[in-house]
Amino acid sequence: MRETLPVLASRVIRLAAEKGLNVGTAESLTGGMVAASLAGVAGASRVLLGGIVSYDPRVKHELLGVSQEIIDGSGVVSGPCARQMALGARERLGADIAVSCTGLAGPGGGTQQTPVGTVFLGIAGKDGIQVMEKHFTGGRKRVRRKTAAAALHILWDEIRGW
Repeated sequence: MRETLPVLASRVIRLAAEKGLNVGTAESLTGGMVAASLAGVAGASRVLLGGIVSYDPRVKHELLGVSQEIIDGSGVVSGPCARQMALGARERLGADIAVSCTGLAGPGGGTQQTPVGTVFLGIAGKDGIQVMEKHFTGGRKRVRRKTAAAALHILWDEIRGW
């Protein structure tokens, strides 16, 4: 059985609270779904500092510090963008750990090189920044939920390592 977003978020909140850590998010295609899942857990205020929804490239650049070179070069749906989003969220929110998500939820916008369902997740923590590429299938709603679940899994894994 697949874990629901509330179950995953509860695990993240509980573990982060036990370890005395706080978290932040930087989200694009999920539109704040990761932060909302965390905020839906009782006691989240002990852990969740906030989130930045950066749907527009200008917000990625101005609020998260994603370089214009990345936006114009690799693009906003890329590993380098997810890396800078996670780092920017960690720095700007003052978080111990920050997770980022950027990608294509569809139904349009995909290319042969970057099809709909392509997602990049970043995690910035004590050991630096890691980026993962995922490919999800299904419609827009499903891609967004799978992305949020993957972000919560990655966040939980990072917290376990502290």
